[in-house]
Amino acid sequence: MFTKRFVMSAVAASMVAMPGTRAAADFADGLVGGLVGGAVSGIIVNESAKARENKRATTRARTPRKTYRAPVNSVARQQVREEQTSLNYFGFPAGTPDGVRGRNTRNAVSQFQAHMGYPATGYLADYERQFLISSYYRAQSSGAATSQLIAQRGLGTRGLLHAYRDEAVGVPQTYAAAPAPVPAAQAPVMAAIPQEAQVPQPEVGLAALPNLMASGGDGPSLASHCNQVSLLTNSNGGFVTAASLSDARFALNEQFCLARTYAIAEGETMAASLKGVSPAQLEDQCRAFGPAMRDHVAALSLSPKDEVVREVRGFVLQSGQSPAQLSGTAKICLSVGYRIDNMNVALGSALLLTALGEEAYAELMGHHLSEGFGTTRRPDLALAWYQGAVEAVERGAEPVFAPGDAGRTALIRKAAFPADGANATGGASEVQPASTLPTFTLE
Repeated sequence: MFTKRFVMSAVAASMVAMPGTRAAADFADGLVGGLVGGAVSGIIVNESAKARENKRATTRARTPRKTYRAPVNSVARQQVREEQTSLNYFGFPAGTPDGVRGRNTRNAVSQFQAHMGYPATGYLADYERQFLISSYYRAQSSGAATSQLIAQRGLGTRGLLHAYRDEAVGVPQTYAAAPAPVPAAQAPVMAAIPQEAQVPQPEVGLAALPNLMASGGDGPSLASHCNQVSLLTNSNGGFVTAASLSDARFALNEQFCLARTYAIAEGETMAASLKGVSPAQLEDQCRAFGPAMRDHVAALSLSPKDEVVREVRGFVLQSGQSPAQLSGTAKICLSVGYRIDNMNVALGSALLLTALGEEAYAELMGHHLSEGFGTTRRPDLALAWYQGAVEAVERGAEPVFAPGDAGRTALIRKAAFPADGANATGGASEVQPASTLPTFTLE
């Protein structure tokens, strides 16, 4: 009864409080009021039933409700995050890189496509996406050269896209003079490196002499090779996929150059945590990988994978450094080796990472042996390295190159294993003293 009196009082009060002019003027409001009054009467009549229902509702409310959501394709979201991050970098606002392809992302894609002269559909074609992502990682990994190219081209970071496109079709790029090196007093404290292991500085008066025949390492230039591969990819309308595979060697070359780009970008990101060290100082330190790992790099062309890895692990044990230190140093020097086109530094770093258990990096040795960059061309020996990397990723190891490309591992497997090849054996190499390795302390 108390509930009944309370409800009726509230209804009466609301009717009294309503201005008379409005009640008279608005018949619809009155009709709604009548309907509400009828509903209240029904509620009172069924009060006991409602009380029981409320009790059951209270019990249900106390029970945590489960929210069922459709499963999220993490690989697809990672791909969209890469697109969003790249679009934002080049000045096409895609919003927060959340992996959701919403209106902002589609608008940003359309702006990018219009800037490049592509049809503005709002959805990236395979080649458009690969060009966008690889351009982003290239810009991130090129250091001062990126800033110089931005200044020369204008249009901010958007100008880089035209510069990279022009380079892919054979238009040469020019760069301004490199900035002055950071004074030695700003260099961070690293592990001691013997004086004889450091690269001697040229005498005053000789520094200006160019060396037009040097590629920074032994053998042909991988950077030049990847420029040619990029040109062919552009001409073919995009990267080869497992479904479109017709030339296995070219497909592997595309993935080789893509892996090189990712390796450079990863090392540059890690090097950014080294306070007060210039790119030139990093180069000097990482060049120590050349003499330290020369025998192991040479063994790649002679010995099977397991034997080479075993020898490198012996080298690691003699280094006196923790696996974490060696891994961080090797990733930075892998980036430096590829950036300065020094294959001894790049291969030595990749070998260390593989020996430390990061098997996904074994792919790089497969590429080098397949094409002969820094090694003798040995496609037969390359197979074991490819297999180690592919199987590691298939077992759940984190992909280190193009992690957002779900079909990349299947493509490498399909391209690398159609031909038969037998591993050759060779003598074990002598272990090089490990004291010449640089060490970077990452913060």
